Amino acid sequence: MLDTFQTFSPIHPIIKQYVDYYYLDIKPYNELKEYQCFPHYNNTISIYKSHILNENDNVEYKENADACQIFTPIREQVLTVKQIGKVHRIVIVFHPLGIQQFYDGLNFGASIKDFDFLSRNELEEIFKTFEIETLTELLDNSLRKRFKVFNHPILEEGIQYIYYRDSDFSVESLSEHMGISRQHINRLFKLHLGVSAKRFADIYRFRQTINKKIHCTSEESLTELAHQFNFSDQSHFNKIYKTFTLMSPKNFFDKGTKLGNRDTFWHFKE
Repeated sequence: MLDTFQTFSPIHPIIKQYVDYYYLDIKPYNELKEYQCFPHYNNTISIYKSHILNENDNVEYKENADACQIFTPIREQVLTVKQIGKVHRIVIVFHPLGIQQFYDGLNFGASIKDFDFLSRNELEEIFKTFEIETLTELLDNSLRKRFKVFNHPILEEGIQYIYYRDSDFSVESLSEHMGISRQHINRLFKLHLGVSAKRFADIYRFRQTINKKIHCTSEESLTELAHQFNFSDQSHFNKIYKTFTLMSPKNFFDKGTKLGNRDTFWHFKE
């Protein structure tokens, strides 16, 4: 089988509310692959067939090892991933507060590397097939049987407020809108999402500019992109990219590779 990276969407109506997409990542002849992925307001479960986390916290293929299951939270730093040996990986990409609908009693504000999100039997079935339709059904069913509604009206309203007011968001305006103190709002965001409300809004806006650039207007200038998303000036736009990518917008897009048909945009190291 050749190298494969394929994104695909859940079908079950309940799962679609909380899971943005899945992806299949296969590299049968990989020796070493290193790449960087950038802050996102979604979080993920990555499941590697027959892998371990080695002493350097890199994923490494080991024949007959159990699956390696890793939860990656919303984060504000660049994440470097190093895959050693061949790769067969399934990833579940959740909307904010999505994973909470299927698992409880865990701290989703931090990485989780020692929990079995799917059972051994489920993984045996999932790793048997490369058919996207079958994979979708298996993943949907595994999540559906774990579904238990998690309601948090304050966070849900806060997230929606950010989505609709991202270009002129402030914690002060959200606090006034909801009649709740800034301290309490930030405490809830940090507890359940791992970042403050302001940082979540910054990450959301940052990812919206990426999506616009890679999906809709690849020829649009960065100046036009900054103006469209109401950055105060080009310097402000550059500062956001420097914060989240450690480079200028131009260098970020020049070096990146889009994978699949969703918003996966990584930097691969040679």
